[in-house]
Amino acid sequence: MSGTRTAHWDDWTLEELRQAKGDTGVSLVVPARNEAGTVGDVVARVRERLVDTVELVDEIVVIDSDSTDATYDAAAGAGAIVHRSAEIRPDLGTHPGKGEAMWKSLFVTRGDVIVFMDADLTDWDTHFVPGLLGPLLTWPDVQLVKGFYERPGEDGPLDGGRVTELVARPLISLLHPALQDVVQPLAGEWAVRRQHFASLRVPTGYAVELASLVDTVTALGPAAIAQVDLGKRAHGHQPLLDLGAMAVQILAATLHRATPADPSQTHAENPPTRREVRDGSTILRQFLQGPVPLDRVVEIVERPPAETYL
Repeated sequence: MSGTRTAHWDDWTLEELRQAKGDTGVSLVVPARNEAGTVGDVVARVRERLVDTVELVDEIVVIDSDSTDATYDAAAGAGAIVHRSAEIRPDLGTHPGKGEAMWKSLFVTRGDVIVFMDADLTDWDTHFVPGLLGPLLTWPDVQLVKGFYERPGEDGPLDGGRVTELVARPLISLLHPALQDVVQPLAGEWAVRRQHFASLRVPTGYAVELASLVDTVTALGPAAIAQVDLGKRAHGHQPLLDLGAMAVQILAATLHRATPADPSQTHAENPPTRREVRDGSTILRQFLQGPVPLDRVVEIVERPPAETYL
């Protein structure tokens, strides 16, 4: 792969990374919604091996995104600093979604480097974190690092990558070929320099990963992005209809970047044939069986760069 610099998680030892870290602050951020069954294990294992033992991670912060289960208590009990997303900077309002939780994390973390991990991991290991840190601590030109991994499942290695293969990869092929060597553009395990992430617009929903890649390569070029092979990973899968809402958000963010809305080109006597991509919401009409529709409101909102408020 020549377009995206690629590494393997064990290209660095923990001691090499600790030495390279120096005074660099590292925050692990886990956005979570109704993940009481898994978030405690994620926090506890990272805390034991990478905070208490080798002091590679300085803080573990869980952003609870409107959970209705015991996610908050499970994360706190395992030793994380836990914040409810809606309670962070209430003056800025709140939106549902993973991207919102990640954007809000910039106001309650202090690390120079932020590592993001999903809360629903079931087959993983703590080497994910040092693997993602490797390029940021040793390659000064890299601003954002994506993880990739095998995703074994009943239906083969692509069992968990339906939206990637049917939505993200075709969009990259058509609109952003500079990203075509990124193995898993929607991977939830990635890391970024704090200052860079704070300069990006952040979709509040599931489009945060792809939008961050697109904006990074557009502003800084392919050399600013690296990826790391993390081995194997397993997590819970979302129902197919829920993936439809995810796809809408990803498509909206990509279209917004490809064709910014220009009000001067809209004429009342000749209305547009497609909905304009702008902050707000849209209706996704789906069908469970027969012609009876199931309408779902999908929020399409992007936060401005957090540096505006920091």
